[in-house]
Amino acid sequence: MTLDAAQWLDSAAIDPAVVALRPDYRALLITAEGLRPGPSDEFSEGMLAAAESTARELLGDGAVEQHPHIAAWREAFRAFGAKPQRTRPSAEALLRRVPAGLPRVDRLTDIYNAISVAHVLPLGGEDLDHYAGPARLVRATGDETFETTAGGEAAVEHPAPGEVVWRDDAGVTCRRWNWRQCTRTRLTHTTTRAMFVLDALGPMDDAALTAAGEALATALADGCPGVRIHSRLVTGTAQAVAG
Repeated sequence: MTLDAAQWLDSAAIDPAVVALRPDYRALLITAEGLRPGPSDEFSEGMLAAAESTARELLGDGAVEQHPHIAAWREAFRAFGAKPQRTRPSAEALLRRVPAGLPRVDRLTDIYNAISVAHVLPLGGEDLDHYAGPARLVRATGDETFETTAGGEAAVEHPAPGEVVWRDDAGVTCRRWNWRQCTRTRLTHTTTRAMFVLDALGPMDDAALTAAGEALATALADGCPGVRIHSRLVTGTAQAVAG
């Protein structure tokens, strides 16, 4: 059964246990329908090249981990027992690759990676048609399943108890808040309906988060003419429809 994107956004939630850990956390969720997937191309290459230039100007000679938003994410990871020097917040991992060049994955992933780097925030994208029920950000019990690969083969892992994870009715979709996505819902060359999660902590205010979301929506519209987009700001206490 095809999920209705607007209704799906209405059902997304952040568990109180996560709010207690980081009351300043907000998630901007964006759904996009009518996407044009495929391999990396001239459009996505242009976005990545521009993002690399922006990141170099923004960070200069400073260490990536000293950026206020990245520093806050490292603190958030430590708060639930992760070691950010080993499992880095996704935005930090990408920014550390800027000097040698960002990875070229596929056109949809390249687009959202470019926004993540240019705006210095964790941003993930997943195939909405492979979701089972609503998205929830929770602290894991440790019994949940996480579909991944190990040594090139399909594998199932389990998050550590207390780990912050995104999940749906079928299992964990992203471990350690924004560290690694599962294989079940990953974007592919056949993805035409996707959801994107933009993660913000205190150093990134709502205006900056909104600007990042608008940049993503604009990029998707430019790269996929006719795309239909809905968004919702989700917090631990309130959810606001953005359009």
